[in-house]
Amino acid sequence: MRIGFDGKRVVQNFTGLGNYSRYVPGLLACVNPENEYWVYCPKKASDNIASELEKQLSIAFRYPAKKTIRSLWRSFGMISDLKKDQIDIFHGLSNEIPFGITKHGIPTVVTIHDLIFLRYPEYFPFIDRNIYAFKFRYACTHANKIIAVSEQTKRDIIHFFNIPAARIEVIYQDCDPVFRQKATEQQKEKVSVKYNLPKKFLLNVGTIESRKNVLLICQALKNVDSSVHLVVIGKETAYTSQVKSYLQNVGLMDRVLFLTGVPLVDLPAIYQQAELFIYPSKFEGFGIPVVEALHSGIPVIAAKGSCLEEAGGPHSIYIDPNSAEQLSDAVNQLLHDSEKSTQMIKQGLAYVERFDAEKIAKQLMAVYEDVVKAS
Repeated sequence: MRIGFDGKRVVQNFTGLGNYSRYVPGLLACVNPENEYWVYCPKKASDNIASELEKQLSIAFRYPAKKTIRSLWRSFGMISDLKKDQIDIFHGLSNEIPFGITKHGIPTVVTIHDLIFLRYPEYFPFIDRNIYAFKFRYACTHANKIIAVSEQTKRDIIHFFNIPAARIEVIYQDCDPVFRQKATEQQKEKVSVKYNLPKKFLLNVGTIESRKNVLLICQALKNVDSSVHLVVIGKETAYTSQVKSYLQNVGLMDRVLFLTGVPLVDLPAIYQQAELFIYPSKFEGFGIPVVEALHSGIPVIAAKGSCLEEAGGPHSIYIDPNSAEQLSDAVNQLLHDSEKSTQMIKQGLAYVERFDAEKIAKQLMAVYEDVVKAS
């Protein structure tokens, strides 16, 4: 089978959507090497991601043959390349498919990650919301099958776009395999020195934006023993200044370390030195950092109200994303109850085994085969 993928995020995005867009073709190429995998990118990568995937996994990359407006090629012009390459099925990895692709007889699958822009429009500019709504609705209406990354996202697709449940398949994703590897003491010491990590710290990873709710952790920190620090890893936004202003006002700035641009290779050794992981995001499509934390063998405290219970499982702790008191109580409980913390680690490691690579690859291939057979 020749499987084509939308590769915009593969070479242009190095966080959530980009990680997923590299994860799927990379996973399938490893588990099902008998197929051909073609990734269609509107522009060439500025680094060696494409060449690495091509060499290591025999994934073919395609770019516009002529100079063109990249967004137009991705939305329309790509179809002629898919036909020329005799692609059997196309998978839109990041919420979109080319317009008119179904009229050309190419079976299509789309992954929808979340509809946060509809649930919480205040987090998105007006123009962005309308563009997303148009593209996402089109993809859900015209794709032969929809993959939702969580049951929460499936419910949202049904609710906002009135899509029949039978057309939606929930397939989870795992985090990068590096988080399954135990860091050596030497590796831990190296990253500890490199980033000047505190001896005892709580950890949060993700873009520092309002929805991710880092301010809540800072508010809870004042009720946690002063020997415990907070490490926040992620891209800074305008919201970061609000967080730092709060820390300055309450005298906690020296207890919080902000890190940006931390390479993937260093993250496991940082995770594995944390006392626990905190992810109080007000809404998520899935929550890969939670899975990374569980693989790293640390307890997780996350927010109620979206899909984080799916990522973290029944043995993690979930708090009201508006209650600093609940969060500080949960943090103090784990810091002072080593038996509970140890039990949560053990149960968390068992839970994330459900995000097994071969199982996910099998689910994806089953969707592709059913769609091609029905077309």
